[in-house]
Amino acid sequence: MIQEYLEAHRVARLSDLVDQLGASEATVRRDLEWLEAQGVAERTHGGALLTQRLPTEPLFSASVLAHPEQKDWIGRAAAELVQSDMTVFVNSGTTTAALLRHLRGRAELNNVNLVTNNLYAAAEPWEPGVEILLLGGVFSGRAQSIVGRFAADMLRQLGADLAFIGVDGISPKYGITTPSTQEAEIGQLMVDRTRGQVYIVADASKWGVVSNYAIARLDQVHGLVVDPGLDLGPRTELEARGLELVLAGPAGGNQRSVGPIPSEERAHAPVWQEDR
Repeated sequence: MIQEYLEAHRVARLSDLVDQLGASEATVRRDLEWLEAQGVAERTHGGALLTQRLPTEPLFSASVLAHPEQKDWIGRAAAELVQSDMTVFVNSGTTTAALLRHLRGRAELNNVNLVTNNLYAAAEPWEPGVEILLLGGVFSGRAQSIVGRFAADMLRQLGADLAFIGVDGISPKYGITTPSTQEAEIGQLMVDRTRGQVYIVADASKWGVVSNYAIARLDQVHGLVVDPGLDLGPRTELEARGLELVLAGPAGGNQRSVGPIPSEERAHAPVWQEDR
């Protein structure tokens, strides 16, 4: 019954499950523990979410067709966080491509150094106030990005004031994940080499998705730029963990909540890898 409810709604509050089942809170909690042990669900702050697995990396050409309006909103809101005299990390993906498109239009910016493995950055000319450092390495056709040892070695020599990380999945338990080990390495290094704030940029469909390779735990990032389709339950979960939420809507419709975690308090412990 709980599994059916989660498959229909993706997320559930404990109180809703108690009402639906007509069972005690203790019984529902035990059932959720069993479902979590089976890998079906993940318990959250005051409820649970359906665990969705993403074992393979989607094609860039397919991803760009998914939730394009929401990605455009997110890209605009994230681009507004960039200020002059910053060095900024941006990884691969279609949501970060939307960020790059909007950042290209920020003609007022000066002395911004943009470090990225996202090939979209090389697609069109940029304003003179933004300098592009495109990582070198192995071309990934699926993601339209640059990965591999050379790209990783370049990142190890750099630092940034701000980072935007596109992901394939966000989970309270497993953090932010991707199905590509090479993309995970680039994302991990960007998180670790950022001395300022790290933002996840992802549409609401990524909540509850878990893939094979970890980029970071949620306590290693400062905030999430997401569309308003993210349910109240996940918002509460993230805010309880101290993350800033930027709810990105149509032009001028952004909302921000909860101050970001000070950079000196952000945990930069080694990112775990779980056997699967």
